Amino acid sequence: MYEDESALHDAAEDGSPEEVAELAGRVEDVDAMHEGRTALWVAVYEERHDNARALVAAGADPWRPMMSGWSPGRLTLAGPEPDLFGRPSGVNGLTDDEAAAVVEAERLRAALGDLYCDGTGLACVAGIDAAEAVRRLEATVEIIDPEEFLDEIDPFSEESMSFVGVTDVPGGCVVTQPWGYMPQTPGASKRLSAGTVCYGLYANPKSGNQGSIVRDGEIVGWDLHPGGTPWEDEGPLEVLFSYLYRYDAVAYSCAYAGLQLTDARAVTGPPDVWLRLPERGYWR
Repeated sequence: MYEDESALHDAAEDGSPEEVAELAGRVEDVDAMHEGRTALWVAVYEERHDNARALVAAGADPWRPMMSGWSPGRLTLAGPEPDLFGRPSGVNGLTDDEAAAVVEAERLRAALGDLYCDGTGLACVAGIDAAEAVRRLEATVEIIDPEEFLDEIDPFSEESMSFVGVTDVPGGCVVTQPWGYMPQTPGASKRLSAGTVCYGLYANPKSGNQGSIVRDGEIVGWDLHPGGTPWEDEGPLEVLFSYLYRYDAVAYSCAYAGLQLTDARAVTGPPDVWLRLPERGYWR
């Protein structure tokens, strides 16, 4: 039998149906788990439905429980081919909240479009407006010429890190810094999250997207990877959002905070207002 069963997972993502079928016939268990998921789950997650059909033909079980209740079959219910496997009687469909999340994901991703955000920092804050964000950050509103400001500012200087933008959006506000991580720092996100939730994102050009969750001043998630493949121990909401917003860290971050942006301006600029933050230890 084929020794490295994780190779079937790789083929499910990147291979052809013929390669998947050949490997499936050589492994000891076509439903072997790797990082909490079967090869069929990988094929569904990556929307390689041709490979998913090949795996089912080889005996893979679409309804085997895994990933916080998101079996491969249940995951298809949130995707473009909800009838891929045919839902057996007795297997629950999507809840109303999950179905609404699917609809919102399609809308939000279309509204934001394709974004290039390397180097950008965001704080997506639920339930407060820009004026409240200014108050919580104890910031000073700066009246500036946007084009002149962006042309002259040195993104690597200490002064540049004290400038952030903030924009009102449906559901809350977005604090942004096109050249740095300041909105996601504990010193900023803890203040912004008082009584609510803040999802922070830094699109690190060196190491990839870095996410954080702060609830009511407490960091409950750090060094996350929004838009990436979910980890084995993540909860049901995180698994669903990872699927709906895969490879789209900005949309994931906005959706997690419940923000319903209608366009990308809060991310790409210009913001409603520019702010200068007071000096303090933002990493403490």
